[in-house]
Amino acid sequence: MKILIAGGISFLYQLKQLSKKLNEYEIESKVVLDDDYVTDFPSKNIKGFFRTKKKFHKLISTFKPDVVLVDRPSKFALEIINSKIPLFLILRGHYWLQNEWNKKTIYKNWFLQKLLQIRFNIDKKVFDGATAILPLCEYLIDVVKEYHPQQNVSVFVEGIDSTNWEKYDGLKLNHPCVGLVQRAHHWAKSSEMLILKKVLPQMPLVHFYWAGGGTIEKEILDELKQFQNFHWLGSLNYPDEVRKFLSEIDVYLLPTGMETTPLSLKEAQLMEKPVISTSVGGTPETMIDGTTGFLVEQGNENQMISKLNILLNDESKAKQMGKEGRKFIKKKFGFDSSVKNLLLILQSFQDK
Repeated sequence: MKILIAGGISFLYQLKQLSKKLNEYEIESKVVLDDDYVTDFPSKNIKGFFRTKKKFHKLISTFKPDVVLVDRPSKFALEIINSKIPLFLILRGHYWLQNEWNKKTIYKNWFLQKLLQIRFNIDKKVFDGATAILPLCEYLIDVVKEYHPQQNVSVFVEGIDSTNWEKYDGLKLNHPCVGLVQRAHHWAKSSEMLILKKVLPQMPLVHFYWAGGGTIEKEILDELKQFQNFHWLGSLNYPDEVRKFLSEIDVYLLPTGMETTPLSLKEAQLMEKPVISTSVGGTPETMIDGTTGFLVEQGNENQMISKLNILLNDESKAKQMGKEGRKFIKKKFGFDSSVKNLLLILQSFQDK
């Protein structure tokens, strides 16, 4: 079997790790950036609009994939469907809810909404035409069925290489400290970070470090930068600087309004850090409440403060939870489990 893997720059590292593991199973695979072959619309890549499909057709004719795995809906994915090649679409989040929020916040302008609708129409064809949609967690199965009741759906266990997440000489941070690693692109996700407005003044001796950023980082920073125990590090180089950061923090915190199986939550546990996350979407599937850390209710700052105090004041408990976290992630999200899961999914559709 030959598998072509395509996606955007955001998760290119993870796609390459998957390809590397597939090759160990003697499955030939190739990873490409979808935008290098077919440019989406709307896009900042103006030159791409004048590109012919020659490069795309050469890729298909030379590699000759049996199946194509993509990590987002795109014009590239639509071209694969039109080429009659089985397409499997990884679904990383609640696509429909994210876009509803985007229309209300980032894309309020009528012209931008018009452009966005063109993109939605392309994406819908991909969702409809894909051989199967592969959400990253059980939570998303019902979501997909709500919008595409006739589609084939199977959970894809996205693996992570534990050998890449070992303790490292960390960044110099003030202690005790809490670390956050999360992007700020969707208000539905990131707005929960503003719960820190109620947490920070009640924990003045604890330092909170945020590594990340994005299109709505200003809205978050405008609310939090007033607190002396809040520190913004910007986007860190991935994975090296993120690894150093996670090596140094005492507790990992993920205040979020919408998630599937957050990569940073897996990484923090592999680094043997106790974790606290908002209980939304797939986060309960990505940790064990009370064993590897704590889940807290959305918007409940008192619960968050209580759990932070437990972990910051009980070093033994925090250390034990960190060790349990690493064991849990290695077992559930190890790359061997991920590859076997993917091959079973692909095989099941080849046999039909």
